[in-house]
Amino acid sequence: MTVLLSSIIVVSLMIIATQSYFRRKMNRDLIEIRNKLSDIIEQETTEKVLIQTDQKTIKLFLIQINRLLDYNQQVIADYVKTKDSLRKLLSNMSHDLKTPLTVILGYVEKLNLDKSMSVEERYQVTSRLHQKTLSVIALLNQFFDLVKLDSGDYSYPLSRISINEICRKNVLEFYDLLQSENLQVEVNIPEQYYYILGNEEALNRILSNLISNAIRYGGDGGVFGLDVRENGDSIAIEIWDKGKGIVKVDQDQVFERLYTLDDARNPEFQGSGLGLSITKHLIETMKGSIHLSSKPYEKTVFTCIFQRITY
Repeated sequence: MTVLLSSIIVVSLMIIATQSYFRRKMNRDLIEIRNKLSDIIEQETTEKVLIQTDQKTIKLFLIQINRLLDYNQQVIADYVKTKDSLRKLLSNMSHDLKTPLTVILGYVEKLNLDKSMSVEERYQVTSRLHQKTLSVIALLNQFFDLVKLDSGDYSYPLSRISINEICRKNVLEFYDLLQSENLQVEVNIPEQYYYILGNEEALNRILSNLISNAIRYGGDGGVFGLDVRENGDSIAIEIWDKGKGIVKVDQDQVFERLYTLDDARNPEFQGSGLGLSITKHLIETMKGSIHLSSKPYEKTVFTCIFQRITY
């Protein structure tokens, strides 16, 4: 009996000692984790919490902590990117508004102060004033459209639409401009009708933005093209030109808001910088995607891909 009691006491003491060891080990691990987290927060590093441990619970705990750190770093990166984008947006927006508004003010002052102006001169100044005012209104409308698209306030109901007819109509609307720019027009739209689940108003705006963009920036290549083709279960619309193209470093940025293809913001080529960003939003609204490939003076292609429907 005494031997049995002694054995029980020894086993109990061993269990207590083992539990005490693991508690101390867990406390040391938790203190190390706490200190490492504190360093990461205070120094704003992108490190992970890495400690050697043989305790399964601590390992699982570390996995979740590092997942949380990854998420936090992604949130910070997105915030920095958004902040930088907003700063650039406001800077470019102020530039794009200040220049035409200064011109408008100059025209207004000329009309008010120059009493000797002839009727013909007054008409010319008034016409230029009207054009500049319309350009400012168009820029503001594009800006607010983008804000609405970002916030989800724009509603584009989707229905079955024919790609072929909408593409033909948009090319015809630009045909006079294409001819006046002496551009060779190459259009390949199959007779077979292709349908997508989309919105005609949105698709018209997408094509209008891309066609006008090709004329403005690719007109020096002398050719404008639009192709419609099957791409597996999808339909691809390609708008292309053979102009100066877009260098590789700029290709990932062209869809950013208020990013322009001309770093110097040359008024001869200057757009609002909003068209491609709006285009990307509208395509994504229709569950599609847009891609760019460009080899200067060989071929620059904007490819819009939509899911094909067969009913």
